[in-house]
Amino acid sequence: MSASDLFAILPLLILGGTPVVVMVMIAIRRSHALSAALTLIGLAAAFASLWVVVPVTPRQVTALLIVDHYALFYMGLVIAATFVVTLLSYGYFKRQEGDPEEVYVLLLIAALGSAVLVASSHFVSFFLGLEILSVSLYALNAYVHTRRIPVEAGIKYLVLAASSAAFLLFGMALIYAELGTMDFLHIREAIGAAAGASHVVLLVGTAFVITGFGFKLALVPFHLWTPDIYEGAPAPVTAFVATVSKGAMFALLLRYFYWSGTREFAPIFLVFTVIAIASMIAGNLLAMMQNNVKRILAYSSIAHMGYVMVAFLAGGEVAVQAVTFYLVAYFITTLGAFGVISVLSGSEGDADSLEDYRGLFWRRPALAGVFTAMLLSLAGIPLTAGFVAKFYVISAGASTARWLLIFVLIVTSVFGLYYYLRVLVTMYAGLAHEHGAPELPAPAAAGTPKLSLTGGIALAALTILLVWIGVYPASLLHWIHAATSGIV
Repeated sequence: MSASDLFAILPLLILGGTPVVVMVMIAIRRSHALSAALTLIGLAAAFASLWVVVPVTPRQVTALLIVDHYALFYMGLVIAATFVVTLLSYGYFKRQEGDPEEVYVLLLIAALGSAVLVASSHFVSFFLGLEILSVSLYALNAYVHTRRIPVEAGIKYLVLAASSAAFLLFGMALIYAELGTMDFLHIREAIGAAAGASHVVLLVGTAFVITGFGFKLALVPFHLWTPDIYEGAPAPVTAFVATVSKGAMFALLLRYFYWSGTREFAPIFLVFTVIAIASMIAGNLLAMMQNNVKRILAYSSIAHMGYVMVAFLAGGEVAVQAVTFYLVAYFITTLGAFGVISVLSGSEGDADSLEDYRGLFWRRPALAGVFTAMLLSLAGIPLTAGFVAKFYVISAGASTARWLLIFVLIVTSVFGLYYYLRVLVTMYAGLAHEHGAPELPAPAAAGTPKLSLTGGIALAALTILLVWIGVYPASLLHWIHAATSGIV
């Protein structure tokens, strides 16, 4: 590896070096504030380095990594989301029992694994990045070990993620046995060289690979872990799983299936179509049956991944741009929603029951306003980023006449309004009076956690971004067009 190659992966080197620095400081002196500050400094440095390496892109770094504008864009998204999660984690873990310093080491390592995923062009780097991410998430899900539910979430994620990794490895092995290569572009060349062959082994191997993707993205029928993990994991960790983990995996999904050419096989396309439709229907219908806010958001995320699949199936450059825009909007809204849950959660448990939000507007009007904006964006209401994202996905689907997928998307989105409005009505409702008349809650509830400075900054920034992208999406679309122009 040359000096130019090392320079090209500077963001990865910073993400890999920062947790080492944090671990050394923890060994010298335990300080929650210092660990969080070093993490934020490292993430800021990694984000700034993205612009430094632009002049040397695109560059193939060994056979494993490709550093191009697409990879840099998604690295920036991963780093920015991890920065927000770190801000939310500081106030949240300050209220928990035990030592919180190591959570930042795990967050940084998980961000490193996600960054490796978005730059992968080979099965080896794909699997290494996935396992770096997954192993960190095992510990993060169970980090609040004094409570039963987080430990249960960590164990469930460990068992199911290990099982999906086994399917993924077996699928990679079958593809390698059929084509003799693990490089994404070389897979396309090998398929072209064997035109007319049945490719049965390749199709079976790709089906196993889809299983690995489906688990990480929580697509039906690989979604069963999602509500339990979302409910059990600490709220900031749930935000990370719902955004960074899924976003990095979808970025890799786009690169792999477009570069390898396997998306063009009719059976694979049919499988993705069935998965997309099932995810949109099951995610929305199951969310309507929940009374736990984190579980509502869990099933909602399943539906949203189904929406993104509509653009993926549309194909072409417009589809890649629509997927990327939708993921950016999804990151902002999901981080904001779980950010509100994080700042309302105390040492006894997360504020995840629907009743925890009854009358929130009268007690914490600013937080209720932020949560309202995030829920409206998830529902696709105009003047929010979610509306523009959903419109862009529908446009991508219409450009290639995916009418069945568009019909299911629109109908299930209407169903989605029900459970979002349930939360909104609960937040703005008064308390029931014994004589039947509504009674407004007290302005402040005893024992409710105060909004930390870091949490307030994160939520304010996310709300501003939400409205800005919803009203003026042109600048973001310009960046996305420049970043994704060479992926198809």
